Amino acid sequence: QLQASGGGLVQPGGSLRLSCATSERTANNYDVGWFRQGPGKEREFVTALRRNNGTPYYADSVKGRFTISRDNAKNTAYLQMNSLKPEDTAVYYCAARRTGILSTLYNVAAWTYWGQGTLVTVSS
Repeated sequence: QLQASGGGLVQPGGSLRLSCATSERTANNYDVGWFRQGPGKEREFVTALRRNNGTPYYADSVKGRFTISRDNAKNTAYLQMNSLKPEDTAVYYCAARRTGILSTLYNVAAWTYWGQGTLVTVSS
C-alpha cells in the first residue's frame, strides 16, 4: 500500500527528496509520516502530516531542514531533506494510519501501514 523511493548517497550539506506512493484512500483519509532507522538504532519519528488539517510535526533533530508535504491528486507524500548531515544516514520509512490521538503521532507502534524503506547515506 505504501512505496517509498528517492534515497541515495549525498554529501553533507546536500539535499534529497523522498517520495511515498499511496493509494487514493490513504492519501486523502490517513495521517502520513516518515520514520528512520539508523545503523544500530531503533526506528524513530521524523515527521508527520495529520489527515484533517495537514498540520506538520517534526522531530527536533530535523526542524528547519526537513519538510513534509503531500499531493493528494498524485496520491503521494514527500519528504524534502536539506542541509543533510552524516547523522541523518538511515533507512527512511513512510507510514500511514487512519488517525489517532496526537500524542501517539511519535510512537512507531501507533502506525498501521509501512512502506519498504529507502536508504539515505550522507557521506563525503
